[in-house]
Amino acid sequence: MSETLFVYPEAVDRFAFDWGHLTLTCGPSVNGAGRFSAGVVHVPPGQGHSRHNHPGAEEIIYVLEGEGEQMIEDPDGNPVTETVRPGCTMFVPESRFHSTLNTGDTAMKLFVVYSPAGPEELLRELPDFRLVPPPHA
Repeated sequence: MSETLFVYPEAVDRFAFDWGHLTLTCGPSVNGAGRFSAGVVHVPPGQGHSRHNHPGAEEIIYVLEGEGEQMIEDPDGNPVTETVRPGCTMFVPESRFHSTLNTGDTAMKLFVVYSPAGPEELLRELPDFRLVPPPHA
């Protein structure tokens, strides 16, 4: 993989799901990043992804646009849910279950970072996964 320093979402593949999509803009398969991966998540109004975790990986979620409910379990496995809006940074500790629901009238746009890289590749195994190539491909 060559080192690509500048990547726009419209230039790379999109991981589409029934609840929205993830576009990886940084990671081993995109530009050779070795220690983390990152991308942009779009969640339409009324949609969300169900409770899941990333074994062995931490995640950062930053709200760019929209509003919703974010659930992250505490160390005892109890769900902690907050209403989130642009500017909020959420930390999902290693292997912790979490979920997102868009409760607003517009799409939620989130910037996500996984460390170490890898959890995003497991998404390819989900039953509703669809790979959408870039428009100019």
